[in-house]
Amino acid sequence: MILESPRIPFTGRTLVDEEQLLEQLDLLRLNLPAAFEEVEEIIRHKDEIIVQAEQYAQEILEAAEQRAAQILDEMGIVRQAKLESDHLRQQVQLDCESAQEQTISEIERLRRQAMEELEEMRSRAIAEAEAIEKGADDYADRVLYNLESQLSEMLRVVRNGRSQLDPESK
Repeated sequence: MILESPRIPFTGRTLVDEEQLLEQLDLLRLNLPAAFEEVEEIIRHKDEIIVQAEQYAQEILEAAEQRAAQILDEMGIVRQAKLESDHLRQQVQLDCESAQEQTISEIERLRRQAMEELEEMRSRAIAEAEAIEKGADDYADRVLYNLESQLSEMLRVVRNGRSQLDPESK
């Protein structure tokens, strides 16, 4: 209102409508007690507001501490799981190495057994070949003996036949 009122030249004063100013002052006087009461109410409840804010801050701190504890627990669980995982990995590796050693031992045993059986089969084959060779030699000897006997008999018959053909050769 003062800023919008006309100025008196060269005096630095302003003309203000008195009635309008008094109305504004009445409004101000009527509204001030309510504003003061509001301020007084806030001041009276200041301690309650501070207590509520402190309680809220405490709740936030407790929630944060719980969350931190939960995260630490989860980290502990993760750490424990990692330890168990490492232990299981080592156990599996040991089991695999053991199974590999057993497999290699079994393969070596089977190889030795196969070599023994092969040597036994070779020995039997040689013995059978020698027996067959001896049997063949015996058979050949019998055949040759029979052939020799037959040839001797034939030779005797041939000599007898020739001697009968040529009486002078006697």
